[in-house]
Amino acid sequence: MAKASALGRGLGALLSEIEEAYDNELPKKGGVEEILLGKIRPNPYQPRKHFDPESLAELSESIKTHGLLQPIVVKEDLDGFILIAGERRLRASKLAKTKTIKAIIVSVSDEQMRQHALIENIQRDELNAIDLAQAYQELIEIHELTHEQLSLTVHKSRTQITNTLRLLQLSEKGRKALIEGKISAGHAKVIVSLEPKEQAMMIDSIIGQKLSVREVEQMAKKIKFPIASTTSISEYSDGLDLSPLQKRLTSLGYKSSVKGQKLTIEFADMMQIESFLISLR
Repeated sequence: MAKASALGRGLGALLSEIEEAYDNELPKKGGVEEILLGKIRPNPYQPRKHFDPESLAELSESIKTHGLLQPIVVKEDLDGFILIAGERRLRASKLAKTKTIKAIIVSVSDEQMRQHALIENIQRDELNAIDLAQAYQELIEIHELTHEQLSLTVHKSRTQITNTLRLLQLSEKGRKALIEGKISAGHAKVIVSLEPKEQAMMIDSIIGQKLSVREVEQMAKKIKFPIASTTSISEYSDGLDLSPLQKRLTSLGYKSSVKGQKLTIEFADMMQIESFLISLR
């Protein structure tokens, strides 16, 4: 835990460096410079994979009219520069067909460059839910942080971080639908605990029938606990058959046991308990 705490403090210091660079615009090389767009290469560690074309077009028009108000951040390379922060501004400037762009030049390592990109996007809410979850996961792995430590560092609630990370359990179809806006994050949080085939069926239903999150919750409950919706009261006269429920819990990764009319669930840690409680909502 001491190691994680120390790394967490390092991450907080890095965040302060980013904020200071933007607030003061006084990097080590002194001030803002105009750099040729053709000399700038993308950040290879950019966590954001999807950029809304309409939003980029709007920013491009603003740049044409008012110029770029906030510089991008770059580091010098052998034959040009590598972008550290501001890819959306860089793309919009290219759309605006400007030849140069305002930039702050800083000296950072590749590891710091990776973290700059992650934190900037998280702080500015510029990532879709899947890219955000992957950014959280990267920071957790880089610094060996708990969800609570990451929460304190990036100023997001621990619950939000945990719920967002759960979206990485979505099937490929689920991730794609969420990224493209065909389903909402609310829909995704409901179906994430389902099997891939069940997720696919639910996604098709959400899109085709314009289902609300509440309607999806009701459908998901019927899929998870079919005994509750398909067995009549008269069938309980000889006792409950808890084996289908136990089988379902096992498929979701929960250890359970049945003794008579009693079902016991064992949890490995608090995170698993939280995941279980969230799946019941």
